[in-house]
This record gives sequence, C-alpha cells and structure tokens, in this order.
Amino acid sequence: MPYHIKTPAKLNTGDVYWKGGNVWTNTYADRLQYANKSDADAQAATTETNVIGGRTITYTPEWWENATVVTE
Repeated sequence: MPYHIKTPAKLNTGDVYWKGGNVWTNTYADRLQYANKSDADAQAATTETNVIGGRTITYTPEWWENATVVTE
C-alpha cells in the first residue's frame, strides 16, 4: 500500500501534498508516494538547524508541523 504526506493548505481550503524537492502541490496525482510508511514518517519528521547569534536552534518548519502520513 503506498503512503504519502499531506498538510492543510495555508492559502486555500483543503490539503496540499508533498511532491518532493522542497515542493508541495495541491494536485493529488502529483504527490510523492512511498512504498514504506517508515520512509514517509522520516520525511514528515523534517527539522532544520540554524545557528543564530552563536546559538544552535533546531525546529520543525511550519509546513511540516501539521503534516500527516496517510494511505488512501
């Protein structure tokens, strides 16, 4: 069963889907599909680390905060 990642759209109603390559799409057919749930879960757990003022800060980017892995 293939898995994919979706998150609520920021500008429109409905959901957007992870397309890969730092791109989200509102076209369901263009979503990136994963064969394994663990691979999709790892992508959905994306964090970024930045050094600001000498401090290292790791955070979850806003797009990934509400992302869910689903199979439909």
